[in-house]
Amino acid sequence: MSSHHFVKDQQEPAVFILDTAELSFETVSPLLEWVPTVLVGQECLETVLSWGIKVDVILATEAFQKDNLQLLEEQYPVKFLTASPENTLDEGLQYLLATKHPAAHLVGLSHLKHVDLEGKLELFDLTIMDGDWKYYPVKGGKFKKWFAESTIQILGKEGMPVEISNENGKLMLPLVYLSQLEMPEGITEIAGKGIFWVGEEVS
Repeated sequence: MSSHHFVKDQQEPAVFILDTAELSFETVSPLLEWVPTVLVGQECLETVLSWGIKVDVILATEAFQKDNLQLLEEQYPVKFLTASPENTLDEGLQYLLATKHPAAHLVGLSHLKHVDLEGKLELFDLTIMDGDWKYYPVKGGKFKKWFAESTIQILGKEGMPVEISNENGKLMLPLVYLSQLEMPEGITEIAGKGIFWVGEEVS
């Protein structure tokens, strides 16, 4: 299916693919349903193109761009954005900001990078997809959601106290590097005194 005929909607979260090592097309596919803007870093471009995904922006070094000019035709309309592997994330987020994309899925970004994103959360709605886990930030200090019986992870500043309330009762705990918790079926509320991220396994 060619996606050239769709009008891209800036409201649709962009999909920014930074690494494909632990990903399959099946994980990424649901994010592409509404033809979002797709950004890809040069290291994983080959894999992404092999999945048949239409790419809008390739973040690459000048050398890579020179060697791969044919991509501009093959993937038309695509554009190159100059970035080194170290600053691909920042350059891509700058681009999304400039093109007024208020939301993005950061695919293949290590969940450890959540710390680097805190300054960006006022500007964007970001989610991280790391392997089989999807993490989303809770900015207002309070979170409430119905969960099936499952395991969740909470990321945040080490030592930050969070309060978790559900059928199992109330639990106060300081966050460790990554807190993993068993959820009973039903509504869980989580409250913290700062930004924290909730991770769910993507089936």
